[in-house]
Amino acid sequence: MQGSEHHVERVCRESAERTQRARLAIASLSGGERSALLRAMAPALLDAAPSILDANQRDMEAGNDLSAALRDRLRLDASRIESMAEAVRMIAAQEDPVGRVVDGRVLPNGIRLEKRRVPLGVVLVIYESRPNVTSDAAALCLKAGNAILLKGGREAAHSNRAIVEAMRPALAEFGVEDSVVFVDTTERSAIPTLVTMRGMIDLVIPRGGGGLMKVVTEAATIPVVKHDAGLCHLYIDEHLDGMKQAAIDIALNAKTQRPGVCNAIETLLVHESVAEHVLPVITGGMRDAGVEVRGDERVRELDPACSPVSDEDWDTEYLGLTLSVRVVPSLEEACAHIRAHGSQHTEAIVTSSIDAAQRFVARVDSASVMVNCSTRFADGGEYGLGAEIGISTDKLHARGPMGAQDLTTFQWVLTGSGQVRG
Repeated sequence: MQGSEHHVERVCRESAERTQRARLAIASLSGGERSALLRAMAPALLDAAPSILDANQRDMEAGNDLSAALRDRLRLDASRIESMAEAVRMIAAQEDPVGRVVDGRVLPNGIRLEKRRVPLGVVLVIYESRPNVTSDAAALCLKAGNAILLKGGREAAHSNRAIVEAMRPALAEFGVEDSVVFVDTTERSAIPTLVTMRGMIDLVIPRGGGGLMKVVTEAATIPVVKHDAGLCHLYIDEHLDGMKQAAIDIALNAKTQRPGVCNAIETLLVHESVAEHVLPVITGGMRDAGVEVRGDERVRELDPACSPVSDEDWDTEYLGLTLSVRVVPSLEEACAHIRAHGSQHTEAIVTSSIDAAQRFVARVDSASVMVNCSTRFADGGEYGLGAEIGISTDKLHARGPMGAQDLTTFQWVLTGSGQVRG
């Protein structure tokens, strides 16, 4: 056991040292050079598609015991690899966030004061299941002038390794090969080792379930931006003039379009005055799509085919074809339920009332709030970020889908002409 622990510590330290040495090299590239690097990475992913798909097939075969939702996250095909390459191209085309002056003025003493965006340094991303995060996270960090350590989950180890290998020739061409390093160990003990490397790693971004979050937040001695559970809600308001069908369509889309992702709803709340008119249609449509609906007493009165809901269900991120449903007496009660049980990820309201929409937005404390549209739009690509390194459920340092700009910090630059302070 001690030998294994020593090996893991050595792998982690060597990986961190490589990225630490590379951080200045990637930060020293111009914005044009970093964009050119990403433009070279995109076709490299496509060229390596056969080897990536072969590696992914090995992961899929080893993951027969995974849930359907996790297998969907893990699976790659030609279309998903093309989407990965397109995300890299989109990030390459974005405006350079590094060096941007966000505030500037001349002080009374004649000194020019500027607040500029600069790279964070070395970013550690710990993630589970989704191999596309490997290229998304790497591209976003490089765009922002950062070096990145990638610690993927055991279930996607072959896929993640193949994706990093595909990007390596482009990195080497620009002299920044070690600015993207794959931590090549599947041991869970690597996580507490990595998150205590203060002075070598500047920020850790964990993406995964509650177990991962607990390990990272309890062990970390470096700053953490959490990308926690997506316990998302949809509330159907009492004001539905002309929007009944929209409410039905949004509910079904938000749950069934891709149920295993973090922006799918887990709970549906419906105002009591419209429940009789919309709930049976929605719950019937959910069942037709394979969803198990768990409802409170009023829901089961309207649709006896629904299962009883438990107290634990309100706090469960199913990541699958299960939905909790409750009838509520008011918008305020819906918001109170969301505050008590939500994960501050994404919430939505369907209403024809501008006042109700404004009250809902003001009363739910989540990173993204949707008015009359599906929670499935809570996504970096949909927000024009090209891709996202994750969806932050924290309030500091970033919130919601994180793009390249969110992977920078600030530096104050003062330019004088010989001033001294008296």
